[in-house]
Amino acid sequence: MSGGLVVLVVSIVFAVSIGAVAVPAETVFGIVANKLVPDLVEVTWSDGREAIVWDIRFPRVLLAALVGAGLAAVGAALQAVTRNPLADPHLLGISSGGAFGAILALLHTGLFLGLFTVPLMAFTGALAATLLVLGVTRFTAATSADRLVLAGVAVSFIILALANILIFMGDPRATHTVVFWMLGGLGLAQWPHLAFPLVILSVCGAYLWARAGDLNAMTIGDETASTLGIPVARFRLTVFVVGALITGVMVAFSGIIGFVGLMIPHTVRFMAGGNYVRVLPASMLVGAIFLIWADVLARTIMSPEDMPIGIVTGLIGGLFFVWLLRKRV
Repeated sequence: MSGGLVVLVVSIVFAVSIGAVAVPAETVFGIVANKLVPDLVEVTWSDGREAIVWDIRFPRVLLAALVGAGLAAVGAALQAVTRNPLADPHLLGISSGGAFGAILALLHTGLFLGLFTVPLMAFTGALAATLLVLGVTRFTAATSADRLVLAGVAVSFIILALANILIFMGDPRATHTVVFWMLGGLGLAQWPHLAFPLVILSVCGAYLWARAGDLNAMTIGDETASTLGIPVARFRLTVFVVGALITGVMVAFSGIIGFVGLMIPHTVRFMAGGNYVRVLPASMLVGAIFLIWADVLARTIMSPEDMPIGIVTGLIGGLFFVWLLRKRV
């Protein structure tokens, strides 16, 4: 874990330094140091570079780390309680539900609760999508793991269709921004926005980690978990609600970013084993590092154009998904 934290810090520094305007790593250190402790380092940089580092890139990189960590944690938890290696907030329709709620707030209801509006609406949409998927699986008697994913994909298509109707009925001047946001993007990151995903990830991540033993039991089977005194149905529903909360808040500030919750837990289990005491924190760490570099690729591959990060994760995740399907055959 200590080595991973070093990699995370180094990734943040280099990700902030990379861009259309290159900023040396020592300058990044100096700017951040002076912001934390004024006049700690002699100022040798321009105001423009300071604005690029502190006001634009640094909050963007930190948001990438938070979103990557959150989606990876949700994916790991869902894979445990569903015993489904293909479980992912994107494939189960949770991200689409969050997007629907956020679009409804941005284009139709307005920010009636200020900055709280979009995260709250996104969480509500994500939770509604989660309950809808569970309802569909019960209605269709889809008890197998594969059918749960199929139900999630079906619900995701329906919700995205409804979201497109909201976009079509909304202000045409806002359409471009919303479509870019639906493809996933971190370009709107600002310092005041980081408090929401940070608090939610800290609280919900701590809860999931505290229940790591229960998650381990759930991976074995419901009967084993029940014999250990775990209220299986209630605990599974609680994990779904916690996952919807994390996903909804992340989607509210980053848009739809798929496959992080699918890829990262599998990669971590391959390296660290299946004990969720290690899997959860390691997934959050690796997820943060992965999304930081995915964002670097997204904003540099077509520089100065800013490619939606969802395109990058979709390409990588789609290939990973095919490989995972072949491995399971």
